[in-house]
Order: sequence, then structure tokens, then C-alpha cells
Amino acid sequence: MYTKKIYFSGGDFHELQAVFSGLPGVVTTRVGYLTGEGNDDEVHGIEVEYNPKKVDLSMLMDILFAVVTPYRPDGQGKAIGKEFRAGVWYTDAEDEPHLQFYMHFLASRGKAPAATGAGLTINDPNSKAVRKCYAKATSLKTFREAAEEHQNYYTKHPDAESFIDWKSFREQVRY
Repeated sequence: MYTKKIYFSGGDFHELQAVFSGLPGVVTTRVGYLTGEGNDDEVHGIEVEYNPKKVDLSMLMDILFAVVTPYRPDGQGKAIGKEFRAGVWYTDAEDEPHLQFYMHFLASRGKAPAATGAGLTINDPNSKAVRKCYAKATSLKTFREAAEEHQNYYTKHPDAESFIDWKSFREQVRY
């Protein structure tokens, strides 16, 4: 079976692994530490090995950004700091144009509404009110797997605290 790998970061890597494990088309996930080209700072993240015939990269990114906000510079929930920042890390150069296009889409969604009323929100393309998109797509330099105790953490600790609304997430994600 042909598979590809992509790496995601944003908040607690245990939660990200719980989100992606078991999705149709996802073969395996591992939590660990990511370092990008030209960047020495490690980020907590996950490796997602997937079958592109069953799930495409856009779907995986839609899922990531359903649970991780790209508009916060330093993590999610209680996982705060630059090691928890949101991002996508790739090893396959053919993925870069697609990822950059998707990140541009996220950045353009960051415009704040210019006018609201009667239940309507109108985006003004000339508005100066913009939410900055902090998530980046970066070439992966290294992935260092986390200790076994961190792998599949929520399977081992089903009562552990989580900041993801799992019921809402499962209703939204039906791939």
C-alpha cells in the first residue's frame, strides 16, 4: 500500500494524536518533536502516515484546523508556548505548493468582519482589521519520536483532561 507522511503541530500532541488516530485513511500516528529547516526550536507535534487514495491532504488539514486555531501565536488550551505553535511540516517537496495555497487560504480567512447586523456578517476586503495567521507550512528537518509513555496517551488514560470538544468534533468530521 502506498502511503505518505505529514507532520502537524498545535497545542498538546496527545490531543492531536487522538484526533487523527483511527480516521479513515490514516495508517499510523506517532507523537514527537519537530524541527524545521533553518529553525532550531523544537515543536511538539505528530507524524501522520496516511493513504492518499482514502484521505487527501486537504481533508487532513481541514481536520487539523477544526481543532487548532491558526490565529494564535503560541499554542492551544493550556499548552501555551512557542513549542506548541500551530503548523504543518512536510518532507515531500511536491506537497509544498498545496500546503502554501492552503495556508494562504487560512490567512485570507483571518479578515475580521467589517459590518454586522440582522444576522449578517459582511467582510470588507479593504478592512484594516485582520487576524494574523501564525500557522506556517515548513519543511521538516527532523522528527524525534517521544517516549513510549506519550504514544497513544488518551488510549492509556481515557479520563485525562482534554480541551477538545469530542462530541462536537465527531459530529463535524464525517469522512
